[in-house]
Formats: sequence, C-alpha cells, structure tokens
Amino acid sequence: MNNIDITKILPHRFPFLLVDKVLDFKEGEWLKAIKNVTYNDYFFVGHFPERPIMPGVLIIEAMAQSAGIFLFLSYGKDKSDKEYIAYLAGVNNVKFRKPVIPGDQIVLEVKLKQTVRNIYKFDAICKVDDNIVADGEITIALGGKE
Repeated sequence: MNNIDITKILPHRFPFLLVDKVLDFKEGEWLKAIKNVTYNDYFFVGHFPERPIMPGVLIIEAMAQSAGIFLFLSYGKDKSDKEYIAYLAGVNNVKFRKPVIPGDQIVLEVKLKQTVRNIYKFDAICKVDDNIVADGEITIALGGKE
C-alpha cells in the first residue's frame, strides 16, 4: 500500500501525513509501515537547525496513524454503513531510545493487544536499521465521521 492508497484511508495530508507506505499487514492482528525521514521534513527547520532530530510527539503520531490504517483495513465500516475516524486517545509508557535523524527510515510496527467496544490498545515499536528507537502503548478510539 503506497502513499496514495494511505490518503484514501487517513484524513491527514502534507505536512502531517507521517506514514509513507504499508509493508505488511495481518487482519485483526498487526501492521508494519514505514516513514521516510528526510532533511526536507518541515519540523527540522526548528528542531533543531544545527542537529536535526525528529520530535518524539511526531513519532507517536506516526504510531497512531499506523494504528488508524490497521483499524480501517481490519474493520472498515460497521453494519450500519456509518463511517468512522480514528482518534488518538492515549499514550502509555512510550520510551524514546535513540534519536531519529534525516536519512533514517522508521519501520512502524503496531500490534493489537486489547479491544473494548470502540477503544483499541496497541503495542507499538519503531525501528531504524533493526534498532528500536521508540516503543510504547497507543490507544485509539473510533468515533463517527459526522
């Protein structure tokens, strides 16, 4: 699934679309995606000009967007044909282990661990060159697109 396919699922657009490609997916279980980090990303202008580092909150957002794609691919629409949108509802125990810099490719892995009604909890891991750069739990709530 490429960037154009992703824009058919997520409401995010440049410069806030933080998932470039879906690499693999298992319905109801997990998703693996990538974010290509380039020096041209808007946030490097101020974070930090002399030593560019991707902000942690944007890494979390990339995790959340990956989870949103997973939910759409796994569950789509409910039986009433009402459309839903995924909202970031919680972040727990996220650790940033190494900085993400221009030229890195983040592999985003989200695995569904718990579902209660319209709330979905995921274990998320971000890797660069097989090294964990961030990990934690992401909670997504599905709400109506009205």
